[in-house]
Amino acid sequence: MASIILASASPRRSELLEQIGVVFSVQPAHIDETPRTAEMPGDYVERLAREKALAVAVSFPGKLVLGSDTSVVLDNAILGKPSDQHEARAMLSELSGTTHQVMTAIALAQGVRCESRLVTAEVTFRSLSGDEIAAYVTTGEPMDKAGSYGIQGLGGIFVKEIKGSYSAVVGLPLQETAALLADAGCPVWKHWPK
Repeated sequence: MASIILASASPRRSELLEQIGVVFSVQPAHIDETPRTAEMPGDYVERLAREKALAVAVSFPGKLVLGSDTSVVLDNAILGKPSDQHEARAMLSELSGTTHQVMTAIALAQGVRCESRLVTAEVTFRSLSGDEIAAYVTTGEPMDKAGSYGIQGLGGIFVKEIKGSYSAVVGLPLQETAALLADAGCPVWKHWPK
C-alpha cells in the first residue's frame, strides 16, 4: 500500500491526485455527515474533511491520510447531495441565475495529528430553463454531487463565471493539497517522471 491514503471513494478526487503525480491508495472513510446545530458551512466542511482523514489514519499508523469534503452554499445554506430527482431539480432551480459558494476542505492526518485548509470559490450560474434542468437530472449526473451539479461534467455548461480554484470546485484543491503534503515532507514534484 502507498504511504499516502485518500480517505474518499470519489473518482474525481482520485483523478485530481493522479493529475499532480501523487501515488496513493484509497480507503473511504465512513463518518456521520450530519451538520451540527448552528454550524457554519465553512466549519462544517472543514470538520468533515478532518474527521474523514482522522477516521482512516487511526487504522494506518505512519501513513499520510488525505480527507476532503465539498459543499455548495447558497445564502449560507448548505446544499448537499440530492436525495432524489425532485430535490435535484429544486436545487438547480435555486442555483439558476445566482452566485453561490463552493467550499472544499482538505485535511492531512498522520496518527492523531491533522492539518487542514478551507478553500472557497464563487460560482455564477446563468439562468437555466426548466427543460434543460429536467434533461440534466435525467442523465443521473447530479445525483452524487453536492448542489446537484458537476462542473467537470455536463453541468459545466451552466457555469457563467468562476472566481477561485477550479479544482476545489471539482472536489480537491490542488495547490493546498500539494502544500500540505510538502509540509509533511512529501513534496509531490519529487515523484514526477524524469
